[in-house]
Amino acid sequence: QVQLVESGGGLVQPGGSLRLSCVASESGVRLDYYVIGWFRQAPGKEREGVSCMGNSDDGTYYTDSVKGRFTSSRDVAKNTVYLQMNNLKPEDTAVYYCAAEPPTPYLCSDPRPPAFGSWGQGTQVTVSS
Repeated sequence: QVQLVESGGGLVQPGGSLRLSCVASESGVRLDYYVIGWFRQAPGKEREGVSCMGNSDDGTYYTDSVKGRFTSSRDVAKNTVYLQMNNLKPEDTAVYYCAAEPPTPYLCSDPRPPAFGSWGQGTQVTVSS
């Protein structure tokens, strides 16, 4: 398993932006090897997949509610994965988690939490005026 650490959450007004970061806490772990998923969990709701990015150029999955607003990316040099969130809405309020899994066929076609073996501790995102 990989130890992951998220950062970048906070309180933002509707329409604002945040960029979440995900890094590996252990040296020598290359995140560009892994499939990286971003998930979120709002109070009283199940954890849902927000985006999923494989380790090849086969596109990124986004759940419908964030398409056109959220973008997931990798900075290989910094060994960091990002989730850029624009035009945030109150319904985006949740704890956001990054998760990693070795390359697995079709993992990003419908990312589900049980399919990912490594998780961060989460970072709170609150969208409120």
